Amino acid sequence: MHIHILGACGTFMGGVALLAKRAGHRVSGSDRHTYPPMSTQLESEGIELFEGYRPEHLDPAPDLVVIGNALSRGNPAVEHVLNSGVHYTSGPRWLGENYLRGKTVIAVAGTHGKTTTASMVAWILERANRKPGFLIGGLPMNFGYSARDGKQIFVVEADEYDTAFFDKRAKFVHYRPDIAILNNLEFDHADIYDDLKSIQTQFHHLVRTIPGNGTIISNGQDSRLETVLEQGCWSKLQRFSMAEDLDWRVELLKPDGSELAFYFGEETAGTLSWNHCGRHNAMNACAALGAAVAAGVNPPAAVKALESFTGVKRRMELIAATDDIVVYDDFAHHPTAIRLTLEGLRRNVGNARVLVALEPRSNTMRSGIHISELGPALTAADHVWLMAGDAIDWDPHEALAPLDGRGRVVTRSEDLLAQMLDTVKPGDHVIFMSNGGFESAPARFSESLKANEHH
Repeated sequence: MHIHILGACGTFMGGVALLAKRAGHRVSGSDRHTYPPMSTQLESEGIELFEGYRPEHLDPAPDLVVIGNALSRGNPAVEHVLNSGVHYTSGPRWLGENYLRGKTVIAVAGTHGKTTTASMVAWILERANRKPGFLIGGLPMNFGYSARDGKQIFVVEADEYDTAFFDKRAKFVHYRPDIAILNNLEFDHADIYDDLKSIQTQFHHLVRTIPGNGTIISNGQDSRLETVLEQGCWSKLQRFSMAEDLDWRVELLKPDGSELAFYFGEETAGTLSWNHCGRHNAMNACAALGAAVAAGVNPPAAVKALESFTGVKRRMELIAATDDIVVYDDFAHHPTAIRLTLEGLRRNVGNARVLVALEPRSNTMRSGIHISELGPALTAADHVWLMAGDAIDWDPHEALAPLDGRGRVVTRSEDLLAQMLDTVKPGDHVIFMSNGGFESAPARFSESLKANEHH
């Protein structure tokens, strides 16, 4: 069958393209800009890519067009598909109805930590020789690609964002998992959800699809998830926590979270010493452990596998260490994720200075809904720069007010880099936070540091 993917260079849709190709279909795709690394990955698999959304790319008509959720009415290719009567569907629906059928599916849902936790689950299964397939919304560095074919067991990052312009349900309702992680739940995606309750409704739609002999691994410290489960739960439920004695518990053996102990009921599951830090990663690991054990991996082997977990690209990714200055690139785009990441780093580095550059890029951040939480989320930092573009309609100075003069607002990346290079000194830890490209600021900053080192 010839399948054409509209929006093929996004992480999710690119993954769908790769899986369709591995399943034996002829696959082509188009995107507004065909760009690496996804374009290179697709072309190396023999997937033909077209730049732009011209109707002639769909001539002769493919058997099926899969439409990404970034596309909407008015797009020339979308209008052509609707007018010509070509069969079309969404990425999540194609995945659920065609690719995932007959497989054991592990879905990882939650406002934060989906990519990291899904990568951990896939790595534990890989080390247990289960040869998992996966589709993850980031690049797990243990594997080096975001999607892989799998025969029996498949790990999918289960996003609550909407499916397509013609299907406003959350993506994850299409996956019908056997095991689901509910990592946490907060208000996000203000562009498609009116309030927290509407997101909780979507999470409950997911809960309704999990079979009675399936397993839900849910964060027992999250009252918003408890509200979801109170609406009805028909599957085996295991809760994980750092605070209470629930089914799964993680304990910090070191305050920065670099050494952990895990417990399953009364039993010790094992201790872990690894290169990651922060309470959020401890909880992610605990959830991943629960899911892997539900899939049949024995607990000590699952804990052992995490020792060699190398993380996810752009999740506190170390990109430079020059002149005793350490630089990280991080995807954080919600105040809670920002706060947890910075608190974890602060515990890890002690009194060393932490410099943060933040670009509010997500629709929710730009809308100003989180403005009151943003300043408090940044308090663990010594210096903060907020790069405010035209798209934000709130006062960035007001957002940084809780930082007592430690925050500055800039509008151009050149000014941002000049001020940061002027401030930074040996021993500092520098983090760039954005879920977009940040005008390549992390790489430009790192290159300037290297250049200065030789003078």
